[in-house]
Amino acid sequence: MSTRREANSHTAQTRHYVLRILEGLERDPARIAVHSRDGDLTAAGLLGSVSHAAASLTRAGTGRGDTVALLTEPNCATMLAARYAAHLLGAAVIHIRSMNARSDAEELPAGEQARLLRATGARVLVVDGPNVARGRALQEVHDGLALVPLTRDDSARATGDLPPAAPCGPQDLAVVDLTSGTTGRPKLVRRSFGVRDRLIDLSFGLPAPEHRPTLLSVTPISHTTATMVDAALTAGGTVVLHNGFRPDDVLNALTEQQVTDVYLAVPHLYQLISRPGIDEAVFPSLRQVLYSGTAAAPSRVARAARVFGNTLAQLYGSTEAGGICTLTPLDHAEPELLSSVGRPFPWVETEIRHPESDEAVERGEPGEICVRSPTTMDGYLGEEDLSAAVKRDGWLRTGDLGRWDKYGYLHLLGRVGGVVKANGIKIHPTSVQDVILQHPDVADAVVYGTRDTAYTEHLGAAVQLRTGARCTGDDLRTHIAASLSAAHVPERFSWWKEIPLSPSGKPDYARIRDGKDA
Repeated sequence: MSTRREANSHTAQTRHYVLRILEGLERDPARIAVHSRDGDLTAAGLLGSVSHAAASLTRAGTGRGDTVALLTEPNCATMLAARYAAHLLGAAVIHIRSMNARSDAEELPAGEQARLLRATGARVLVVDGPNVARGRALQEVHDGLALVPLTRDDSARATGDLPPAAPCGPQDLAVVDLTSGTTGRPKLVRRSFGVRDRLIDLSFGLPAPEHRPTLLSVTPISHTTATMVDAALTAGGTVVLHNGFRPDDVLNALTEQQVTDVYLAVPHLYQLISRPGIDEAVFPSLRQVLYSGTAAAPSRVARAARVFGNTLAQLYGSTEAGGICTLTPLDHAEPELLSSVGRPFPWVETEIRHPESDEAVERGEPGEICVRSPTTMDGYLGEEDLSAAVKRDGWLRTGDLGRWDKYGYLHLLGRVGGVVKANGIKIHPTSVQDVILQHPDVADAVVYGTRDTAYTEHLGAAVQLRTGARCTGDDLRTHIAASLSAAHVPERFSWWKEIPLSPSGKPDYARIRDGKDA
């Protein structure tokens, strides 16, 4: 099958990433490109799926500058084929199944998916078999929405060559990513083709792997590991896709699938190093265990380094910024560095600034982490004022607090606005608090964050009911999940006759967190 490499407006250095992936697939069409619960798909099979998806999208009127929404089951080859096809045609994509989180288990409500379609102007919705019914329901409330069903067997339906890559420029919109819903609703992050192409070069380690990689992804390939998957396929490798994290399945895959690279959220790493017999386990093919997502307890990191040896690397970044810092395998051998997130990547400029004055602070002093790099977002879709406030003169304000140590390593201190990272997402307590206060039985409420000795953050809620009300914790859990998501539900509810206040009239967080007077 020919991929018809017509020239486009990208330079050789920023060449369309999909063309590079297709070439990687063509080099060895018989190899297994994707291994998932649906079985194995060869490189030739994935090429056929991309070809069929591109033809289907073209018939639906998709072209350069359009936006295609993807609603498929998590971590499947259909999702990859649809994204590659849309990008080959010059269209942007948005995944509307779930928020950017550590898991794809919870699907966004239909109303939120409809909002995303309206916000992005998407006129085409790609669905797989399990999501056809939801797709039809969205058609009913979104005029002019074309439905494009795809299946894993589409590779056999490919009837011709792949279309030429659309002449999209590096500034053209490629991806609308969803943040993790800090304010209750995910923000829409715009990224261009130029940024997407650059991420391929930077995401799979420097220098490039000497051998064909086998990447294991247990988190959604619509989010954090998307460019890692792209880079693995570009290098002629294989991607192993798991739907969710199950520690024993991961450990088996590391050996049975000869995995070379795996990305884990910090809680996943904790679970792996706690498995019986892990100290005797051997992973001869493993090259890199990359972990990120939340602050990691130094004692747990030291334990992980003993288990995985010199393959362990930490990544610090965000949806808006991309990768910022890394704690390398060599760094993990130094105990005093394990409380840090490492040093900035060579392509990232990083400053610690005062959150109010925006002036750089002295080394060792706390401040907001600000970055400038080729991987930062272009802005928030439809939120120009917020975009201008967050990104100025090329510098992105991350909202994270940090400090430099004497060695030039970055240490995280929390969030400027007090955002709590719990249940796999970033949660602004005020957003949950506002929802609780909307319940008719609630007189007052305070939502807060705590951090345990393992550096894991938790969300709690102090609630004061109206006189005579019989509202229970289960009632509030249902109420919050329906308004926001299950991930926004506090782990702990404490019940108060009156919310304790400080002398200044503000909630007394010390007493609330202690909970003894409740």
